[in-house]
Amino acid sequence: MSSSASPPVAGSAVAESEIRIPMRGGFLNGTIAVPPDATGLVLFVHGTGSIRMSARNVFTARVLQRAGIGTLLFDPLTVAEESIDMRTGHYRFDVGLLAARLALATNWVRDRQGTSGLPVGYLGTSTGSAAALVAATSPRDEVRAIVSGGGRPDLACGTLRRITAPTLFIVGGFDTEFVALNRKAQAELRCRKSLKIIPGTSNLFEEPGKLERTANLAREWFLRHLHSVTATAH
Repeated sequence: MSSSASPPVAGSAVAESEIRIPMRGGFLNGTIAVPPDATGLVLFVHGTGSIRMSARNVFTARVLQRAGIGTLLFDPLTVAEESIDMRTGHYRFDVGLLAARLALATNWVRDRQGTSGLPVGYLGTSTGSAAALVAATSPRDEVRAIVSGGGRPDLACGTLRRITAPTLFIVGGFDTEFVALNRKAQAELRCRKSLKIIPGTSNLFEEPGKLERTANLAREWFLRHLHSVTATAH
């Protein structure tokens, strides 16, 4: 997959800032990085049980930043909720809650000086991909592009036909059940869409070279679609 835009040559790391997104009853922790003259901003939403600064998230964020795209990695649960979830698993499949937190983070960046005018994209992993798909159906939030990496789009059932943002599914070839789930979700979408199966890897993309492959696919998708008006699938 190629893009009409060429990513900038890699340079020094983009400065990151630790932020807090206020909400009723607490706040959500996050890390934001916006390159000079950024052309868009991608919000990462991971499945609970993971952490925002996982090696996978950080690597992918760096790839996007070097392409001139800002990133926001945030925890969708408060510290207290995370503690409960680690013990009980109470929140990790609550897609509605995760989607609401993503919408909250989206509103925060749109009200923030320096990011308010940037086109927004979503990158979701695991159950976070379902949250990204659900949140993208909100009429208030114009989401320009979505990437689901090793995700559970089946948990967004009932909303897929309402998504208008170009959507890319990336899935590891070893996980045949996940491949089937992603194929089914892709078939339900009516927007511009694509499914990339990465052979020789699981959905964690831990095998040599596989994470680089998935990060580059995400970068190219966002470079191609983040600025475009959403279009009907062909």
